[in-house]
Amino acid sequence: MTDNASGQRLLIALDVDGTVVLEDESPSPGVLDAVAEAVRDGHEVMLATGRSWAATGRIMTMLGIAPEYAVCANGAAIYKRGDDGEYERFHTELFDPSPALDILEQHLPDAHYMVEHGDGTRLYTDEMHDWSLNLAHQVTFEELKAQPVSRIVVVSPEHDEKDFAELVSTIGLNQVSYAVGWTAWLDIAPQGVDKGSGLDLVCAWLGHDRANTVVIGDGRNDLGMFAWAQENGGTAVAMGQAPEEVKDAASYITRRVQEGGVTEVLRGLQPAR
Repeated sequence: MTDNASGQRLLIALDVDGTVVLEDESPSPGVLDAVAEAVRDGHEVMLATGRSWAATGRIMTMLGIAPEYAVCANGAAIYKRGDDGEYERFHTELFDPSPALDILEQHLPDAHYMVEHGDGTRLYTDEMHDWSLNLAHQVTFEELKAQPVSRIVVVSPEHDEKDFAELVSTIGLNQVSYAVGWTAWLDIAPQGVDKGSGLDLVCAWLGHDRANTVVIGDGRNDLGMFAWAQENGGTAVAMGQAPEEVKDAASYITRRVQEGGVTEVLRGLQPAR
């Protein structure tokens, strides 16, 4: 486990789905109290998620946290708390979606597609029941490619996770960063952008020592922040139900989300001095 025995103030970055919330968005056992204790102990607890801001803000409210920054869209969108307590988009990474979408359409013509613009607006081709469609508009596939975006999301219900991961790895998405989720879900960000690059910016803005960081997650889109944390002397914690490649990339493995894995980690930390 991470060693903050000398009482360093930690930046604790939590993934959302499968880390602090269950499939129905209810909190992982004990996590609300554990997060509150970590904040009272002087640590900065924030979220680093693939979610859009619309789906992230309500989780922060549930957790009772108001950190200075929130990393959304796998690092492509970073929100900052203003003096009035409201969050505004502070930093955005954009890229041309056309090359990736053209390749994907050839291999996944029946998939469902969504893009997110720099202002948070989302465009999608086919509605999916588990997508948050606030500020979203249904458009044609060609309209998805009309403007630079911060993110592409692809869902292919016809594929299982393994087949989808194998397909995506062979189709030549070389100019973007991408991660395949638990199901046939693909998240695409600008090249070199992930949760780790977002957290690196946050540490720079806060003047926070990158060695005093703890990141916790369960998915392949957490691999970037795992590598970033460990390269800088921090700690990367994988949830117990994470895929083996995610566990292998972690410094430490905690319990499953259903068993309160984040609670176990947070309660093992020392208060900041």
